[in-house]
Amino acid sequence: MTDQPRSYAIRTYGCQMNEHDSERIAGLLEADGLVLADSDESADVVVFNTCCIRENADNKFYGHLGWFKTLKESRPDMEIIVSGCLAQKDREQIAQRAGHVDVVVGTHNVHRTVELLHESRRNGPITEIWDEALDDADTFPSALAVRREVDWSAWVTIQVGCDNTCAYCIVPAVRGREISRPFGELLTEVERLAADGVREITLLGQNVNSYGRDLTSARRALDPAHDDLDIAGEQWLADR
Repeated sequence: MTDQPRSYAIRTYGCQMNEHDSERIAGLLEADGLVLADSDESADVVVFNTCCIRENADNKFYGHLGWFKTLKESRPDMEIIVSGCLAQKDREQIAQRAGHVDVVVGTHNVHRTVELLHESRRNGPITEIWDEALDDADTFPSALAVRREVDWSAWVTIQVGCDNTCAYCIVPAVRGREISRPFGELLTEVERLAADGVREITLLGQNVNSYGRDLTSARRALDPAHDDLDIAGEQWLADR
């Protein structure tokens, strides 16, 4: 009799950027051998990908997290990961309020989720929050495995962060300064998605209208030429 693979579930709160981050986390977990659970309650690994921009999402998360404490007491092998903007903002507070959480990971190091999960198995609960991404590979981890909900639609992140300082908004504090993704890299990903059968692409960013302002002329020159870009078939493009 073969062992059943461990399973995972992801609860996503907030915006489309979080939805895309959840796809990345799902891809990372599946690359590590996990399979999607039939329900959140039956999962071996539960991820709460959080939001702190919308108050109701914040309150809903803490309510759900408290309920899972009782569930984990009956299933001590269950592992709980908290990621996203609230993890970035509350940092150590989450671990203090909820000792049943195994991993707290921020917005800038989503790519480290599985590594941190393995580390928590060896050393106990862990919180790792980066104040900023170390390089473009961390900011735009396009090489990460992604599990899309539908085959014909995909998110593509074109920029992250915001340089505005609106008194009512916490986005710059949890998502960092504006960083645009090189245009050539964007086109390469779009070409790959189109080749995979994707027909609808949604461009994501905290402030998509500011795309490219931070790219220097020298960096623009490093982008590969795509003057002969040819994407066959019919596609739709939107921005959020």
